[in-house]
Amino acid sequence: MEILRTEKLEKTYQDNGVPVNAIKGIDLKIEKGEFLVIAGPSGSGKTTLLNLLGALDKPTNGKVFFENEDLTQKDKNQLSSLRLHKLGFIFQAYNLIPVLSALENIEFSMMLLGIREKERESKALSLMDELGIKALAHKRPNEMSGGQQQRVAVARAIVNNPTVVLADEPTANLDSVTAGHLLDLMEQMNKDKNITFIFSSHDKQVMDRAKRLLILKDGRIEKS
Repeated sequence: MEILRTEKLEKTYQDNGVPVNAIKGIDLKIEKGEFLVIAGPSGSGKTTLLNLLGALDKPTNGKVFFENEDLTQKDKNQLSSLRLHKLGFIFQAYNLIPVLSALENIEFSMMLLGIREKERESKALSLMDELGIKALAHKRPNEMSGGQQQRVAVARAIVNNPTVVLADEPTANLDSVTAGHLLDLMEQMNKDKNITFIFSSHDKQVMDRAKRLLILKDGRIEKS
């Protein structure tokens, strides 16, 4: 079943008044349950494409469809609701809220959804236990290693059972062993929960795990 589709997708940025064509007419179909890696050299458009697929950015031209709904026709509030209910994000810089504990960071999106405190805590702790980070529940981000922060970020991304998780260079700040464990966890979630994972990465370890590898070059799909 198709989950995401782009048609003639383009994104142009202005860099000191000079137009930069980051994405150039991409047509792409992504099926539910894929474990897809978007790879390519720096500047190829990986992160830009990921942000467009996740409705974090709007295309200059073309369309993005999520579950056959045209995201380019939705307003800011509709897109925010989509991201909250259907999408999970894992960022290279983790983007954890520094004043909140690991548990509170994971609970945050559930709080926005109006889920009761006891249910939030129970669900978050259960997931932390599954990810081997329950002992970090009351630690703040500055008291955790990079690998620990990234696991908290993964838990936050999947706690609401999103349809799609978008991960931007998720292993960039991790050693190879920690990165391997993290990818094992994501593969298991992909298998057990049928969550669609879309990565942007030039890490060989991530690319080797891909069920489907998409190569970008200069804003275009070179291989898919």
